[in-house]
Amino acid sequence: MPPAATPAPAPDREAARGGPRRARNPLLLVPAGAGLLTASVFVLATALARSHPLGPYTRNVVDLGQQYLPYHAYWRAFLLGDTHGDAFLNWNSGFGAGFLGDIGTYLSSPFSLLVVLFPADRPELALYVVTVLKIAAAGAAMAALLIRLRPADRTGPWPLAALLGAAYALSGWTFNHGASVPMWLDGLIAFPLLCLVAEWARAGRRPVLGPLVVALAWTANFYTAYMATLGAALFLAVRLLTTGPGGSAEADPGTTTESGSAVGAGTPEAGSAAASKATARWRLAVLLRAGWTVGLGVGLAAPLVLVVFSGTKYADPTPETVFAPASWAELFGRLLPATADVDTPALSIGTPALLLALTLPFNRAVAPRVRLAWTALTVLVTLSLQWGPTHLLWHAGASPNGNPYRQTFVLCGLLLIAAWLSAAPGVPRPAALLGATALLGALALAARTSADIDAWSYPAAAAALLLALAALLLATRTGRSAVSRVLPVAAAVALLAAQAGEAAVSGMRVEQQQRADVAWAPRIGTWQRAVAVEVARADAWPAYRTDPGPLPGGNEPLLLGGEGADAYSSLTTENTSRTLDSLGFGHYAKGRHPETLDNPVTDAIFSVGARIRSEPTGAVRQDAAPRGTATATTTPVPPLVTVHPAGNATVDPEDSAFRNQELLLGSSVYALPAVRRTGTTLTARCPAGTEVWFWAPEYHGTAALAGGAPADFDGRPPAVRAPMRALGTVPAGGEVRVRLVPDRAPALPRQSVGCLDRARLAAAVARLTATGATEVTTTGHGLTAELPPGSTGTAVVAVPRATGWRCAAGDAAPVSARSHRGLLAVPLDGRATRVSCSFRPPGVRLGAAAGGVALLGLLATALLVRRTRNGSHPGRQEFTGRPREARSSGRNADYAPRRTGA
Repeated sequence: MPPAATPAPAPDREAARGGPRRARNPLLLVPAGAGLLTASVFVLATALARSHPLGPYTRNVVDLGQQYLPYHAYWRAFLLGDTHGDAFLNWNSGFGAGFLGDIGTYLSSPFSLLVVLFPADRPELALYVVTVLKIAAAGAAMAALLIRLRPADRTGPWPLAALLGAAYALSGWTFNHGASVPMWLDGLIAFPLLCLVAEWARAGRRPVLGPLVVALAWTANFYTAYMATLGAALFLAVRLLTTGPGGSAEADPGTTTESGSAVGAGTPEAGSAAASKATARWRLAVLLRAGWTVGLGVGLAAPLVLVVFSGTKYADPTPETVFAPASWAELFGRLLPATADVDTPALSIGTPALLLALTLPFNRAVAPRVRLAWTALTVLVTLSLQWGPTHLLWHAGASPNGNPYRQTFVLCGLLLIAAWLSAAPGVPRPAALLGATALLGALALAARTSADIDAWSYPAAAAALLLALAALLLATRTGRSAVSRVLPVAAAVALLAAQAGEAAVSGMRVEQQQRADVAWAPRIGTWQRAVAVEVARADAWPAYRTDPGPLPGGNEPLLLGGEGADAYSSLTTENTSRTLDSLGFGHYAKGRHPETLDNPVTDAIFSVGARIRSEPTGAVRQDAAPRGTATATTTPVPPLVTVHPAGNATVDPEDSAFRNQELLLGSSVYALPAVRRTGTTLTARCPAGTEVWFWAPEYHGTAALAGGAPADFDGRPPAVRAPMRALGTVPAGGEVRVRLVPDRAPALPRQSVGCLDRARLAAAVARLTATGATEVTTTGHGLTAELPPGSTGTAVVAVPRATGWRCAAGDAAPVSARSHRGLLAVPLDGRATRVSCSFRPPGVRLGAAAGGVALLGLLATALLVRRTRNGSHPGRQEFTGRPREARSSGRNADYAPRRTGA
């Protein structure tokens, strides 16, 4: 960092220096340096935490292991053409689920394409590399933005821009949330990029590239891009308030220019009014350009964004959440390093960077209006995190379930911009440093009662603060001696060590805390690979489905292959969730994660002809990849399309899962006895030799048949629903006694016990096979079945009915599919011998139309720019709407003008 008193070299002196100008241009070197520094520190934090792939411990915490890892594994197979489905439909999950919305939610980032470069059995490594590259790109993007905000009349501290860019990308939000939810990292990249787009709109530049950047951000992850767009709008508002046309200063009374003359002093009243009108017109023009840019960009992303929006309309609704703001002690505590919590805002940007940000209100080297505006913006955005209405605004009107501070990365970015604006003119004066240090100490003192404070928080912050202050003091020492020339280098190294070292320690502690406090899934090992081998061996789609069975984590069909019920997506449809619930399936994530059910009746209903059963050969641990064995079992099942009599097509999800299974199967296969409950014992009578099944979706505890092994049930409504489970065989006397060991007062359904007759089930399967489809073929998002001649009633397709399915019998025109107890249904009249169904995601046609209109608008903009530039001449205004001489102005109004000898 240059000292505050060092004047900038004169332009002619710079031009006289040797070497080509391009070699000294920081516009590429600084972002590259920021990206490299970011990646290095993040990898170091992973190594310090001993996390995979740089250590033995799993990184698969919460949704990273349950959603993003399986989705990226499936994405690789999809891109290489190794899946049954296409971009519209995923045949593997949830017995057939829409996929385009999932692409837009989890996989549409350009970085996700890199998974094809990694072996199929190394998806964890692929996802880690994608995560590192996203974080590095965020650091580079922020550094590029900071360079754009540099003081144009003096040498900028380019190493500081790289350091602050890395600080943004390595914030507490990144370690605590972004690294375990990689799709949100695209918003981290988007915020500085969209701020750059705002700068282009302010300067009247890049009218075609701007919408493309917006489109890329909204396509990569529209959810966090929405938050980033709000943040960029606030950024633009402050820039418009603190600058005039061409970047010239809107000077405060008494502010002086470089020549020492007063700006605004003695200005004629008429001239002042004209200048105000010109500035107002310019601001309006900038807002119109920015609005046009964002509108075009969002329109270009509409083919994907509108599909996701439509998908959320039909998704299984999560319980409403009432926002409860964090205490101020917790909020201030999250400014410190090594803190982790999903319910408080992760605001840590590193103590050195925070110190520089806090100097802004006290730094007289920055123009007063700029100090006031940026300080006010930072305070107001902080307050907006804590107020219900603005909380909803940040989250697009819906309070999220879990992690209510997802927008915190925007505030981290604003803090880093404030740090740059204060430090770019030179080292803040001692008074500013003293004020910032006092304010930082007050915040740290106010945070002392926060439960988020880690044993490393205060020591790491104190060490970084002392090293940063020492670095800033060294940077102020100037002279001609050899020692004096080395001091700025030593200062830069000390500041780098303080910021990077604290970030590495913070990242280490956050990963360690997450492993200890939240749900996790093991690394991929021989257990999962054994299951994948058996799935590939048994798979015969579409003759029947192959279910890989349950493993720790989730989304096994995406990770390991097969066509099971397990699916974990934010867009799991309400009908899928409710239908499977009514049949005795369990779920997690409040219904958006149905899990597999090892039950012969539901296997017959959904044509699951092969099921993989596996077990680990040792303890499943965090610090080792699990080993295990797998065995495939095949069973005769009906085809995917069966024929049923016309009749009542509804189910009662609260009545009896056993009865609902029978209604979909079309046969009575259970004995449903009257159940007597005495304390923790259930008694009933069933035919000897039948199988006892226990269904209690809200029960948490164990259940065991007399003399049998206990079965675990994990019901925790509304988040977790326990699946139906087999307890054993009815003894010769026919008496059924089920002993419960509940963890809390059990809530049992009226019909909690059913006794399955395997002979009746075999007869039902034979009947459905004889009358069902003789041949089934599938395409990427469609299915065709040949039926026996004269089939009447209803053809039932073993796929949950979702909006977007269209079906037809024979040569009839496709119409919106009907529902038979939650599954696809096609009425038959006895003449048709073929039924066909295809899926088109809701919103795709409207999105395509919106995208087409936006593309035409972009082409029109490009043509207008070309005509305007080709026809421009001196004295004529160009596309920017302001004079050529104003556009060439290099001044940056963020800084107070330099005085001679300052």
